[in-house]
Amino acid sequence: MKIICIGRNYADHAKEMNAPLPEKPVFFMKPEVAILKNGDDFYYPEFTSDLHYECEIVIKIDKVGKNINAKFSHKYYSKVSLGIDFTARDLQTHCKSSGLPWEMAKAFDNSAPISNIWLDKNQINLENLEFTLKKNGTIVQKGNLNQLIFNIDEVIAYVSSFVTLKTGDLIFTGTPSGVGPVQIGDELEGFIENEKMFSFAIK
Repeated sequence: MKIICIGRNYADHAKEMNAPLPEKPVFFMKPEVAILKNGDDFYYPEFTSDLHYECEIVIKIDKVGKNINAKFSHKYYSKVSLGIDFTARDLQTHCKSSGLPWEMAKAFDNSAPISNIWLDKNQINLENLEFTLKKNGTIVQKGNLNQLIFNIDEVIAYVSSFVTLKTGDLIFTGTPSGVGPVQIGDELEGFIENEKMFSFAIK
């Protein structure tokens, strides 16, 4: 199982990161050990002093696919959830400025907390699906799938042209604006519409 993350897929987030809008989907990967489930506490890693949350809609791939045509992408997933792409922003900035890969800033252990709840895509409106992240009870991120630069079907088609998708693979579809730091003692809560998807503490 692999975790595929789409970068800069919301125009407002690209703007806040001072990054150009992508002409094609941008993706990177996290290893399976990045997953944090069951609402377990997240322990602030010692190698960073600037850890940022990035809340994202997540889909789970249902069957093997390669070179998938976008018009058939909808057949390759049926469930939607919510997760966090944690980023060690200080490490990422250093790696970028040095022209180095930045997996260390994105792919570390427990860097991908994900809800245990999965929603049937046929029971929700993927054309207008809102999600929010609260930090200590205050909304810090709010997004909607209708704001995606590249929609889910386009993302599946593009990624599968490079990498075979397998059953159980997860795709983090991108984060809206409002990313920011967490500190020890913070509590994060994620919602899709009005349904709470996850809640965990930063230790």
